[in-house]
Amino acid sequence: MQVTSLPFDRAKVTLTCQIDEQWGCVGKKKNQRWLWYAWEPRFQGIIAHVSGRRHEAKLKQLLKLLKPFRFEFYCTDHLKAYASNLPQHQHDPTKKLTQSIDRQNLTLRTRLKRLARRAICFSKSEELHDKVIGEFLSREHYQLF
Repeated sequence: MQVTSLPFDRAKVTLTCQIDEQWGCVGKKKNQRWLWYAWEPRFQGIIAHVSGRRHEAKLKQLLKLLKPFRFEFYCTDHLKAYASNLPQHQHDPTKKLTQSIDRQNLTLRTRLKRLARRAICFSKSEELHDKVIGEFLSREHYQLF
């Protein structure tokens, strides 16, 4: 599952979307695998994620997963792919409003050693890397308890 099962898409609530990306290594440091994800700061949850290279196509894939949700505005860093793919009137590219997703990046790095920058724990295959991270996000953020 790459999208939350929480009923945000049916709720009459407007969401704020913070989007960011972070990397982990597969096999060696030069082979980076990126996790792109959308975070909702008020509900403290990841709404959707995709894994892959750091290309605009992966951002488009993430935005496709976010289509059912209504977002008031998007907060991102200054990556050019965000400026060209998000609605300009709803996009705020500033680090001032991305503090909670940056905090979440640190939490993910602490809890998933595969995302740590200096670790002896790394994946040997991209498929396994994506499955481990996907399962963790599914258990922690997507399922109703």
